Amino acid sequence: MQLLQVTTLLLMLLLLILLCPEHSASEIECERWADLDSGVFQKEGQIILAGYFPIHSQDVPQELSFESAPGKTRCKGFNLRSFRWSQAMIYFIEEINRNPNLLPNITLGYRLYDHCWMVAQSVRSSLSVVSQSLKRNSTGACSSPPIPLIIGDPSSSLSMGISRLLNLFKVPLVSYFASCACLSDKKKFPYFFRTIPSDAYQASALARLVKHLGWTWIGAMGGDDAYGRTALEIFLAEVTRLGLCTSFQAIIPKVPTQQQLEKLVKIIKDSTARVLVAFSLEEDIQPVIEEMIRQNVTDRQWVASEAWVTSTLISSGYPNLSGTIGFAIRRADIPGLKKFLQNLQPLAEPYNPSAREFWEIQFQCSFNKDLPLGMGDLEHYNRTCTGQERIEDTDTIYNDVSQLRVTYNLHKAVYAVAHALHSLLMCQKEGGSSDKQQQCPDIYNLQPWQVIPYLKKVNFTNEFGDSVYFDEFGNAAGSYDIVNWHKGAEGGPLEIVKIGRFDSYLPTEQQLVLYEENIVWHDGSKTVPVSVCSASCLPGYRKATRKGEPVCCYDCVPCAEGTISNSIDQSECTFCPEDLWSNPQRNSCVEKQIEFLSYTEGFGMALAATAILGVVATVTVATIFLRHRDTPLVRANNSELSFLLLLSLTFCFLCALTFLGQPSRWACPLRRTAFGLTFALCLSCLLSKTLVVLMAFRATLPGDNTARWFRPPQQRMGVFLCSALQCAICVAWLTTAPPYPVKNNWLYRDRIILECHLGSVALFCCVLGYIGCLAVFCFILAFLARKLPGNFNEAKFITFSMLIFCAVWIAYIPAYVSSPGKFTVAVEIFAILASSFGVLLCIFAPKCYIIIFMPEKNTKKYLMSQKVSR
Repeated sequence: MQLLQVTTLLLMLLLLILLCPEHSASEIECERWADLDSGVFQKEGQIILAGYFPIHSQDVPQELSFESAPGKTRCKGFNLRSFRWSQAMIYFIEEINRNPNLLPNITLGYRLYDHCWMVAQSVRSSLSVVSQSLKRNSTGACSSPPIPLIIGDPSSSLSMGISRLLNLFKVPLVSYFASCACLSDKKKFPYFFRTIPSDAYQASALARLVKHLGWTWIGAMGGDDAYGRTALEIFLAEVTRLGLCTSFQAIIPKVPTQQQLEKLVKIIKDSTARVLVAFSLEEDIQPVIEEMIRQNVTDRQWVASEAWVTSTLISSGYPNLSGTIGFAIRRADIPGLKKFLQNLQPLAEPYNPSAREFWEIQFQCSFNKDLPLGMGDLEHYNRTCTGQERIEDTDTIYNDVSQLRVTYNLHKAVYAVAHALHSLLMCQKEGGSSDKQQQCPDIYNLQPWQVIPYLKKVNFTNEFGDSVYFDEFGNAAGSYDIVNWHKGAEGGPLEIVKIGRFDSYLPTEQQLVLYEENIVWHDGSKTVPVSVCSASCLPGYRKATRKGEPVCCYDCVPCAEGTISNSIDQSECTFCPEDLWSNPQRNSCVEKQIEFLSYTEGFGMALAATAILGVVATVTVATIFLRHRDTPLVRANNSELSFLLLLSLTFCFLCALTFLGQPSRWACPLRRTAFGLTFALCLSCLLSKTLVVLMAFRATLPGDNTARWFRPPQQRMGVFLCSALQCAICVAWLTTAPPYPVKNNWLYRDRIILECHLGSVALFCCVLGYIGCLAVFCFILAFLARKLPGNFNEAKFITFSMLIFCAVWIAYIPAYVSSPGKFTVAVEIFAILASSFGVLLCIFAPKCYIIIFMPEKNTKKYLMSQKVSR
């Protein structure tokens, strides 16, 4: 790398020798070499500041014969805006010279160069700066005013080119308009500083602005230079990070052909994006805008970069661009500048060829004087200039100081250099350190690299209240105004209106401030235009990306059950918590429906009514038996056991009611234990009745004394013992692991089933098993006694009742397993009622029928007739 730099330096020096006129050795030592650039305008001073300005926009091609030295470089396209910048630099330098507190006793001079937006011309100007030779002063000594740095260039591409050259000589370059983020690379551009923010700030901020306005589908363009390409690259990366998409990405050629323009505009027309973001210089974007207007493509919303968003050339010439929005560098009202610009004297000393050219173009006249020309070729007008024409009577970009943005950055650059030199001067006055490396430089014999440390430390607040400093990369703070183009009054030029700001040094949430109520969009409305590939997915829907398309192109798919999206454009639906479920709109979670068999619903009311009917029927039977308790039929069927059986059946019917309603801590144990105890009591009574029937016939045999063991006291004892055993099991169940209410979330996803958990499954099986054993044993005994003699054999009725009982509970098992939710409880209630009604009807219905409708059979004679006949 060092060898390459040395080689380059030798080639540069050789070029200087070849381009300079011939002099003797003594003359070369003490005389200034001829300027490589004839477009220079200068004023002497103790310290000279060089300034680069594109006063002309393009060069005039010339033929090179390679037989003689190239002629003088000629340019065309006089740029009023750039000429104003050069005059503003003169004004700022003179203002500093008048300031007794800044650089006292030091006079600043200047050398202003016009490079015509050409790299070659910029390099020539840079060679002129670094090749300032000595001349013999009044004392006989050779000296030359130092040019410690250069203020410029406004172009990022040109700044990159000349920086590489100036790096060899360690000459710092302070730019006022080169914003390419690539210039922040201190390895490549170690001596580059700038007062305009880096495009890294702007590109990122523009992407955030696009997202803030809800545009997810945009077209992006960039100029074919370092500024456009780098800014476009950063912008696209930030857009991708924010989840936005670009419909197309295009590069605008520097000198586009008509075919290239038509192709680019066709891409814009075919795109569904309604927002166009352009990082380009005004010279590059102008042909594209003209072609779009020619093809009547005026329904797009422009988002402009700072390089052209304040361009008077475009805003005043294309009213169709009203509504354009973009980031502009900060502006300021500089007092005294307008008057200085208007007091321009075209032939004053020091003579400025560009001022003469401006005057002749502005007033369409010619000076009849033989004066040196600048870079431009003067045209001959029929009218003669007097020099007394009044600039204040004109209204041009030159004297328009309403949008001093680049000029304000130039003001910062000049004053930053002045403050750096002032710090160096103060160091010199205070005295340097004894260490040779720490000694202060001589301001009257200043070398460029000696200014660099002081430039890095510049930090002051200017008269407009803004802090001016350079960060570690030589950049200024990222501060912008957000501007909007409004239609002018009575068809006048577009007005640039501030609608917000961006400050990178503030906290993230405070950086972007936008006053949307002040924005006027391209269609003249106050409504933000829509630019999306797919419409936003409303709450309740999620985005489903289309295969092979950008993420911004998607379909809206409803959220599945149990999931919601409560904001627009959600990529995924979120699951509701366990106790919540999605509403029908799928945009919020609501409490799940609580389900249990309630008294208030139709099915529950029917079951409750059936249970009450069973109670009423049982009580009716008991009443009938009570009123006819002295009749042979009631007395023959053991009235005490019959009444106890009817009581147990009443409890069975009432037990069914405990299964209705919301399960609770007391309801769950009650329904299970009530079921076990009442049915155990019922079956115990039936078992006793069956044994009594069997023993009654067995007692008729001679010498059989078994009947004495089945008298009423023994019957009561048997019922008590059978019931007590079930009671003991229930007590053990309640004390160890009683039933408890649970929320069943696994059976249905959309609702919660309130049910009773069994607690101890083993003890529940013991309760059911005990009831089953009683039923089976009773059925077997009754079945054996079914053919015993008698006109009214109660064993037959007990057999039928137990047959129904067992059939109901055997059928209950598969029905219980297959019934979902609250219907499992309904099945259990149905089994309780069915088995209870089976016992009630089979055992007591025939007796009641005889008692009420056939009283002639309710006699002892009739009951004993069959036995006697046998």
